[in-house]
Amino acid sequence: TIIIPLPMKTLLSFVSASLLAVSSSFAQVPGIPGLSRAPVVSTGPQGTTLGANLTSGAGGIDLANRVKLRGFVDFMYKNIDDENSNHSKGFLTAVDMDFLLDFSPITAEIHTNLNKAANSGSFGTSLEQAFIRYSFNRDFNISMGRQLTTLGFEADEAPNLYQVSNAYLFSDRIADSPISLGGVSARRNYVDGIRANFNNGRFGFTLGLHNNLYTGDSDTDDGDVGVDLQLALMIIPGFEARLGYGHDSTGSGANSDIEQFNAWLAYTDGGLTLALEYDDWDITTVDAWNVMLMGSYQFNNLFALTLRYSHEDIEQGASEVDNDRITIGAGFSITDNFGINVELSHAGVDNGANDYDVNEFYTEGIMTF
Repeated sequence: TIIIPLPMKTLLSFVSASLLAVSSSFAQVPGIPGLSRAPVVSTGPQGTTLGANLTSGAGGIDLANRVKLRGFVDFMYKNIDDENSNHSKGFLTAVDMDFLLDFSPITAEIHTNLNKAANSGSFGTSLEQAFIRYSFNRDFNISMGRQLTTLGFEADEAPNLYQVSNAYLFSDRIADSPISLGGVSARRNYVDGIRANFNNGRFGFTLGLHNNLYTGDSDTDDGDVGVDLQLALMIIPGFEARLGYGHDSTGSGANSDIEQFNAWLAYTDGGLTLALEYDDWDITTVDAWNVMLMGSYQFNNLFALTLRYSHEDIEQGASEVDNDRITIGAGFSITDNFGINVELSHAGVDNGANDYDVNEFYTEGIMTF
């Protein structure tokens, strides 16, 4: 994430201009997309979105003839009781604004997040994604710039998650992991590079070359290039399978390679969604694997319930730690653009002689536009 400090006057001008654009556009757009609790992994039961151009025809608020705005405001209360480290509780707020530009066959997206920098009283904006896409035809395109890595079932932003938290206790909360992962951010990240994409509805493919996938490197001076590739197949309508591989390096010695193998299956039928995911990691001197099972059901327009189980196993030399985590989450769609989500999670951690529990409670309100 790139943090750009902003003076208070500039910050207020940015927010004021954005809110003015939003308010003026609400009167012009009769159909604003509602809150979704499903990750953006398919176009519906008929096809996969992997490799597809998702900018053209996307929903949002029309700012100009070829420019759309979409985003969300996320307000959360968390209460995390980690018996091994600390008891963390408090409020969190995030604002996300995405700008979509369509000059077909050229399209572009700019994703920004307004935030308060950690341990600082200053505000700034983070540049999550900024990329250009050229579509050669309906099926094939090349995208270049700062993009989200592809490996993993879960979406990168709160409105598109089935629950409030991410699935994995250690690799999604690196600072709290009992085993050091060497500064590696072991999930989906925003990285700079170029990607070739193919999508014909039933089959999708993407191959990317980046400065890094997991380490935060800003260049390829040491000869290390992050590579990720993924294949997607809609086996039957509603049943999708994906296989992916990522390779990166810390650039520091013989044991510097980082490899990830990711596979997942998802089945959607009406209000029911079932998912199974597996990862295998080789992170420098650490070997790890994880699995996730999830089931979610949308009972009606108001209420959805999700159950999730995840397991992680991490080995580093003679040290080994694993955990089993169970999560239950409830989602309430108050209006088309506002939802409330509640989550309870319990994890049992086996860390050799030091076994302990982690209990988490989250409640969240999200407004989308």
